[in-house]
Amino acid sequence: MTNDAAASISRMPNPGEFVPELADVSAALFRATGNRSVPRTTINLIHLRAGQIVHNTYLTILNTSFLRKAGESDERITAVSSWQDAPYFTPAERAALALVEATLQPAPHGRERVTDEVYAEASRHYDDKALATLTIAIGQINFFIALALIGKPQPVESLSDQQWD
Repeated sequence: MTNDAAASISRMPNPGEFVPELADVSAALFRATGNRSVPRTTINLIHLRAGQIVHNTYLTILNTSFLRKAGESDERITAVSSWQDAPYFTPAERAALALVEATLQPAPHGRERVTDEVYAEASRHYDDKALATLTIAIGQINFFIALALIGKPQPVESLSDQQWD
């Protein structure tokens, strides 16, 4: 195996080359979640947690980098995986993290994933616009989860870095 082959982990070439509308969809999702009703840090925290839940290196490295660039501490970034008992998160951030976990993790048999209690806690911290934005942010990361898990792009610290072979 050559060094180039060893360094390459992408399964597919850049899907945007075949479906150019992908750039428009991506830009629209970033605009929708960038309406300032939810702090960008909170969105990156839930995106990092989503990457951890699905065990995806691309998403965890990318969102860790976003959080570092925003000035977040290593303690907060590291503690996302154990946020329930970590002292580093606000009640609003905890509600957002609970919402992404409920959405992505299987529910116990016969129960809803997003319970009324999880939703009620989120609604205590976020108004209607912010809840809609959080929902879109969770949908946004789910959209990228499919690309990341199936296509397996190169782990990068910036969206401007080369992600696809």
